[in-house]
Amino acid sequence: MTATSERRAAALTPAQTAAVAYVRSSAVVERPAALATIARHLTTADVGHRPEQLLGAIGSGQLTVNFHPDRLCADGRTVAAALAEDGVYRSQFVTGISNGGLTAYPGGDRDRWEHRMFDGAYQRPGVTPAQRPTYGGLNLLNHADGACPRFGSCHLRLRPAVLSRATFCLGDSHLGPEVVGTADAFEAVLAGLLAGVAATGDCLGRAGTGVAALARTLLDPPTTPGAVGRALDDYVEAQVHGTLDLAYDVEELVVDPSFAGTPTGTTLESIAERFGFPLRWHPGFVLAVDQVDAEFRGPAIPVLAARVHREFARAGDPVDAALIGRAAASVVAEPHRWADRGPIADTLQHLKQLWHVLVRFGTPYGT
Repeated sequence: MTATSERRAAALTPAQTAAVAYVRSSAVVERPAALATIARHLTTADVGHRPEQLLGAIGSGQLTVNFHPDRLCADGRTVAAALAEDGVYRSQFVTGISNGGLTAYPGGDRDRWEHRMFDGAYQRPGVTPAQRPTYGGLNLLNHADGACPRFGSCHLRLRPAVLSRATFCLGDSHLGPEVVGTADAFEAVLAGLLAGVAATGDCLGRAGTGVAALARTLLDPPTTPGAVGRALDDYVEAQVHGTLDLAYDVEELVVDPSFAGTPTGTTLESIAERFGFPLRWHPGFVLAVDQVDAEFRGPAIPVLAARVHREFARAGDPVDAALIGRAAASVVAEPHRWADRGPIADTLQHLKQLWHVLVRFGTPYGT
């Protein structure tokens, strides 16, 4: 552990420390059975590596936190502006927004999930919303769009030291996952991941990935990001405990190209310059408005896409992340403009689903 990671780990509050410890203790109980499962899958796939070799590679895994930079926080600032001004990435308990479901309030769904996952550590007296974990994913296949693109068009790639204060689950926490772990007690998560790959051949959004290919990638990870992963529903979720400080904890900011030349893009560039990490553009997603799928997220989505395009885009422009963001900001700032569609919460949910369609079916910029 580096001096920086030791300082960050030491800064955890009692509630955060208890949360990490509880997950680790749960994972350690499963270690013997998980190791046997890992060994069995490696043998079946004729992979000449021991479980310990793959587990050791987890320490070099890339944590990413996906976010939409142009969404409006509860205080009226965009996410990008809040990052620039505060220098801290905050959870939805603080921001009052979500790129999944807004359930972060006492008694809400996320509050209940966290109570179950962390044994009530964050429900103790005196624990503030700012102490709650932030959510991301473990980008084991180094997808260019981050581990969890369903939650945002851009992402922060975190420094390896943050792994020491992260907990993990296989799949999304809202599903009440039984498979959990930490970086130094990752056996159950890896066993579950290998079992899924062996059963389906798919891994973390990438089709046709067998156990042998996954093992090779873990042991010899690519040095540069690969293609976009489009991992909407298949990821290792990470919960980062303790402050996520841009100056200490971020290695790189990765941005959707739709924000190039926009005020949001300018703010993101200023963040990278101010806090001393590089900004990189990933390939992005674009989709013609008449190609928005009506099956993937339902028939309401193409109708909404047509309206968004009509009101916020120029003729011939594609649907992209920035266009959806302009509509999302309008729904919050000008709710009367969208009253004919019914409850504002439903429209925001449909915009999230439009983003999912774009990730699933969109093509990279310039193709």
